[in-house]
This record gives sequence, structure tokens and C-alpha cells, in this order.
Amino acid sequence: MEQLQITSATPDSALLDLPWRLPLAEWPADVLAALPRGISRHVVRFVRLGGRVLAIKEISEHVAFREYELLRQLRKLEIPAVKPIGVVTGRRDDHGEPLEAALVTEHLAFSLPYRAVFSQAVRPDTATRLIDALAVLLVRLHLVGFYWGDVSLSNTLFRRDADQFAAYLVDAETGELHRELSPGQRSYDVDLARTNIIGELMDLAAGELLHEEVDEIGIGNSLVERYNELWEALTGVEAFHADERWRVAARIERLNDLGFDVGELAITTDIDGTTVQIQPKVVDAGHHSRRLLRLTGLDVQDNQARRLLNDLDSYRAAMDRQEDDEQLVAHDWFQNVFQPTVRAVPRELRRKLEPAQLFHEILDHRWFISEKAQRDIPMDEATASYVENVLRYRPDEKAILGLAPGEDDPESDHFHLST
Repeated sequence: MEQLQITSATPDSALLDLPWRLPLAEWPADVLAALPRGISRHVVRFVRLGGRVLAIKEISEHVAFREYELLRQLRKLEIPAVKPIGVVTGRRDDHGEPLEAALVTEHLAFSLPYRAVFSQAVRPDTATRLIDALAVLLVRLHLVGFYWGDVSLSNTLFRRDADQFAAYLVDAETGELHRELSPGQRSYDVDLARTNIIGELMDLAAGELLHEEVDEIGIGNSLVERYNELWEALTGVEAFHADERWRVAARIERLNDLGFDVGELAITTDIDGTTVQIQPKVVDAGHHSRRLLRLTGLDVQDNQARRLLNDLDSYRAAMDRQEDDEQLVAHDWFQNVFQPTVRAVPRELRRKLEPAQLFHEILDHRWFISEKAQRDIPMDEATASYVENVLRYRPDEKAILGLAPGEDDPESDHFHLST
């Protein structure tokens, strides 16, 4: 008889303790984590195991191994995607009947499926911000040659990233990784995304979860527009006169503002040297997050990093330390501003949001109450006001362990430092 097998690059013996002899739909509540789930064509369950939450999906063995390998490759390419843990095969029930294989991934902390985002009280532009995040993810996937084949909000998880969202690929079941995508492949992915998004938003509207001002078709069309604008900015050829060489630096700065680093530029001139053409050849996302990581060790989303870097720059100016080494100033800012602010938030409330998102929202709140009071509110006073008037009423978005109130949370005092 075929025995249970677990294929994993990072084996965890605790996986053997899960009730693999039962169909996933029948797993008992005591092993499950009550987290919001998106729509899936397969049975998906979240389980608590060894201080983390795992997502388990029942699919055929061939598809499970294929998706597992694709997710591993995407992670190596530094694409935002869920972390694959392993594939479980050889499952049989108590009567010896075979059960489907299972793909095991790690649940993405602080993430929400799009339906969970809309189940909260959201601004009318939330749909637009989700689409912007999905467009960025799709462009990043296409840049590395990944054809998704089933682009949708349902196959994406979203994490708050300052005032925006960051999108993560969840389902790679229909994906293909190529050396380079053809325009036809990219166009099909984008058109499918538009169709699926319109359908998903119409479904939300039918369930009265969508703000009445949202135009579902307009939002779907905006995905196409946003994708094309971003793709052109990252890959388009730009021509200018030879005496306008400053435009090379301007192109790089524009890409940095979009959150991308330029690893290489293709620069060519015509025969008489009067016209220059430039085109980015290597473009990597995460410009701001890489800079913040280098300066402070904080590993956060790119828009969060941009906001924290702005506060770091303000601190540097306020301390009159523009001539000091940037690394030393960043260390002092982290020790004297960031850490004390986050630690001033009560532990039981700190788990609601990521530390970087907490800090960003406290900065926003400080600006708001300073404007209202017509004076500069100190950071400690702003933090206390934010906790009492905003954070206590925020839903818990951590959703990392599915913990009930009062249970221990191993990450509640963790600043997501890179080691």
C-alpha cells in the first residue's frame, strides 16, 4: 500500500501530525485557524502548526508538484507570492481509498483576500487601489517571463502598504514560466484580468459590498490602462538629442519614483551621433524597501519604506545632521523614533497591523491632529491619541495565528528585521 509522503525543501515533522486520512473538508475545528478565505475551485483550509499558519489545498498530484515548483521559482525571482512548504501525497482514508494530494503553503501574515477587504468599511477608491496593486504585480510577473493564465482578484492576496496595497500571487496553478513573454501572451493575461475583475466586482455589487459610486467596468478598464502605462515606463524606448543627456538620469529617477531600480540601460546613438535612444534592460522592484533595509534592517513594503524614509529625512533635518553619515543617522532614528513609537502601542493592540503600517498611520494621525490643534503635536502624544481614538476600533488584520484574545502571539514584539 502506498505510504504517506511529504516532499519539502524545508521538512517539518509536525506535518505528520495532521489528519491526512480525512478529506480536507472534514478536518476537525481544533486544528483549523479561523481566517478569511477567498474563493477557490478547490477545498482550502488553514491550520496552526508550530507557531505559524499553513494553507492547505487539495488538488491532483501532478498539479500540486507543478504549482509547488512554480512558486519556488517565483520566490527565487523575488516575486511577491506565497511561500511553498511542500506537497503531501499517498493519502488514504480509513477504508484504504485514495485521497487527493495536498499543496502546503505558508499563510501570508497581515494579508486579506479582496472580499475581506470589502467586508470592512472602505473608501470608494479602495477598488482602484487594489487594481493598482494588481497591475504592479502583473507587470512584475511579465517582466520575469511568468504567464499567469488566470489573473483575478480571487487569486491574489493584499497587504496594506502605507496608503496603498501590495498584491501577492496565491494561485499559480495555471501559470507558466518562460524566458520571455510574447506581446500576445501578455495581452491575453491582461484581457483575462479585465474580464475577471469586472465579474468579481459585479458579484460584490450584487452582495451590496461595493460602494455605489464604483463603476465596475471602468475599474476593469483601468487595470488595462494602468498596466500599459507601467509597462511602457519600465520597458519603453526613449529617444532624445545628444545634447539632452540629462534625460538619462531623469528616466532613472522616474523609475525610482515608481519603486523600481534600474540595473542596466541599453544606450545607443545613430550614425552621426545626434540622436540617443535608451531602454531599461534590467528593472528590479523594491527601490525604497532595499534602501530602508540597507540603512535600518527593516524589511517592509515599498510604499511603507518610502514613508519611513521621508520621516528619516525629516529627523535628519530636524537634528541638523545632514553632514553626518546616513547609516549612523538611520540607526539613531530607528532607536529613538521608530522603536519607541511602535513599543508605545499596547501589546494587545500591536498585533492588529504590521509595525511599519502602524508607524505610517501614526504619522498620518499626528499630521491630522496637529492641523486641527494648529500646533506641532509630539510623537508620544500623537501615538497615545491614535491608540485611543483609532487603533482600538480597527479590525484585527494580522490574521497570522488565528489567535483568540489573550492567546500568546510570538510576533507581537517583532519588527520584521532582516538578519
